[in-house]
Amino acid sequence: MATPKPTDNQSHKLLGRLSLPERRFVADALRAETVGGVLLLVVAIAALIWANTPPLAESYKSVRDFHIGPASLGLDLSIQHWAADGLLAVFFFVAGIELKRELVAGDLRDPKAAALPVIAAVCGMAVPAGVYALVNTLGNGSQAGWAVPTATDIAFALAVLAVIGTSLPSALRAFLLTLAVVDDLFAIIIIAVFFTNEIDFLAFGGAVVGLVLFWFLLRRGVRGWYVYVPLALVIWGLMYNSGVHATIAGVAMGLMLRCHTKEGEQQSPGEHIEHLVRPVSAGLAVPLFALFSAGVSLSDESIGQVFTRPETLGVVLGLVVGKTVGIFGGTWLAARFTKAELNDDLAWPDVLAVASLAGIGFTVSLLIGELAFAGDPVLTDEIKAAVLIGSLIAAIISCVLLKLRDRKYRALTEAEERDEDQDGIPDIYEEHNPAYHLRMAKIYEERASEHRRKADAAAHAASEAAAGASNEADRPA
Repeated sequence: MATPKPTDNQSHKLLGRLSLPERRFVADALRAETVGGVLLLVVAIAALIWANTPPLAESYKSVRDFHIGPASLGLDLSIQHWAADGLLAVFFFVAGIELKRELVAGDLRDPKAAALPVIAAVCGMAVPAGVYALVNTLGNGSQAGWAVPTATDIAFALAVLAVIGTSLPSALRAFLLTLAVVDDLFAIIIIAVFFTNEIDFLAFGGAVVGLVLFWFLLRRGVRGWYVYVPLALVIWGLMYNSGVHATIAGVAMGLMLRCHTKEGEQQSPGEHIEHLVRPVSAGLAVPLFALFSAGVSLSDESIGQVFTRPETLGVVLGLVVGKTVGIFGGTWLAARFTKAELNDDLAWPDVLAVASLAGIGFTVSLLIGELAFAGDPVLTDEIKAAVLIGSLIAAIISCVLLKLRDRKYRALTEAEERDEDQDGIPDIYEEHNPAYHLRMAKIYEERASEHRRKADAAAHAASEAAAGASNEADRPA
């Protein structure tokens, strides 16, 4: 993500106006995420229908649990397992590229700019984990699922915005996107640290050697998918057999890509590869994971257990209450202790609405739920149901809050996009450019001349009409 450049005093404020390059990047990135999110929403609904329709439910389980793969390589996995460990490695590969770009060319490169999303993300993960822990301490439940409500699904959140037809101002959209990137970083750390039980050091060493070779080839400028794709598959297989979650291989390879441009380059290799791989991630990998992970039973009994069992109740409250309180509180603390003022165009209810929107957890929450309760398939399905229900409640609350400010958001968005001189740059970014004002003066002078000409023509026509009426009146009957 390009580093924001000050355009006016708003750029120094909390959630201030983005620079033009930053605004364009955010718009492109969120457009792609929104399309993927809508597809994800459709697939999740399809999975629920497939798994909860009596004549089809058995076929769903059969397909989900069908095993395929070379057993000799330790890869005789179920379809669901391939989706979670295999396809999601593509998703985390894209997340690794996004994180690398943020660290070298985006908001996270500047400690001052990084403070807000980092503090908000940390609080937005710590508070839900605390809510889950508190609920399960009081209810004598398992603490194994503390990490489930900590993740935000940016694609699903944007799909909700697309469905309700709300357009957030660019500053709030950028905040949500950067927040999700930092959120993904901590989710990756949680998966690597807390869900690795035993390590096969021989396989892990092989994966590390593969990653070193991957890095060396990149630095030597070697090109060709036929080199990197087979190498990536080998690294993934070794990482899987090492006991470390295989998606970590995807993240590591994404972080190795160069995400800054050199002289003569229009985009970095990392950005180029991300544009190629993102459609595969958003259009295939994540939807297939959702198809075989979101299909849980939603009978009256199972829904009732979501609100009575401490593990599932902790997930719901973590997503709905913990995320909102954590992100809003973290943002307020960042403003309080840095003495930064909120953007004049926004208000704290806007931050609250975005914080509640971040309570939509899907992809990573479902993955962590599978890892946390791997030995208990019944509880795993109940945790997944809790993720879906908690995300739905968070979506409804955020929709209500966002709709209350929708008129304001539309006005801000229209102001950001207005381009009266039609030079391809929104007028709001040219307020301090003398050439812009000269162009606008010429445009208004031309419009004024046109209106004077029309006024003269209208007056002449009215005069002729009046004269004609007078002559008609004077004519003998």
